[in-house]
Amino acid sequence: MLKQTRTYTDYNGISRTEDFYFNLTRAEVTEMELSVDGGLVEMINRIVAAKDGKQIIALFKDIVLRAYGEKSPDGRRFIKTQEIQDAFTQTEAYSDLFMELATDAQKAAAFVNGIIPAQKSVASDASKTPVTPL
Repeated sequence: MLKQTRTYTDYNGISRTEDFYFNLTRAEVTEMELSVDGGLVEMINRIVAAKDGKQIIALFKDIVLRAYGEKSPDGRRFIKTQEIQDAFTQTEAYSDLFMELATDAQKAAAFVNGIIPAQKSVASDASKTPVTPL
């Protein structure tokens, strides 16, 4: 699980500092890996090699939103609903994170590596794959 403490200015002009949580379970990574020909890592490599900015942006948005959620108060669940995703995308925190990942390859790679479970074999493959945003 990746926890990011981010400071952003809301739409009332108020500076806010909040914690945001991102996580992909082994099951979610496996589903993503098996849902594309050649696997997720190969798909990322193809998109990056083709320098397809539109697909790179779409992929990052998909990964960020699949990973975003809220921990339950007792810590037993990591809740991911469309409502939670929508609320997050409607904040400047999301916009700031998205732009950061789209423009900084090191931060993008650290983000991806931070949300993929260490014990998943895909994670070791993904950590070797350079993620090159726009």
